[in-house]
Amino acid sequence: MTAQAPPAETTPASRVLPPVVEVTVGAIALAIVGGIYMAGYFPRRPPLGVPIGLLVVGAALLGVGFGMLSRVEDFGWRTFRLVGKWTLAAYVLQAGMIGYAFVHNGASGAPLVVIILLLVIFAVGVPLIISFTVGRYQAE
Repeated sequence: MTAQAPPAETTPASRVLPPVVEVTVGAIALAIVGGIYMAGYFPRRPPLGVPIGLLVVGAALLGVGFGMLSRVEDFGWRTFRLVGKWTLAAYVLQAGMIGYAFVHNGASGAPLVVIILLLVIFAVGVPLIISFTVGRYQAE
């Protein structure tokens, strides 16, 4: 006679999910580095090569994070959306205030566009991380 263990139940915490958080943190880190690099030059015109490179790689990482998230099936999507909309609202407001500070201090043209796009990565990435972290522990 052999004893068999009952089948293990899959709990939300035990699921294997793609590394959405890790990839998105990389995108946010690149956006922050690019923003700090540019802020160090203001009010003079900053060189744009490094920040644009960081922006492109950060945007690609953010896209990969969203791509991985779109393939997750068993997930707390309702909770993800609920948390996501409020954190997105908060971080868009925060990024808007930071962007306003750059405009108020004389940023214009291409440097302003780059800094705004870096802020978009920040404003979308942080809510993605928070929402994914909450959603992963919720049952569908």
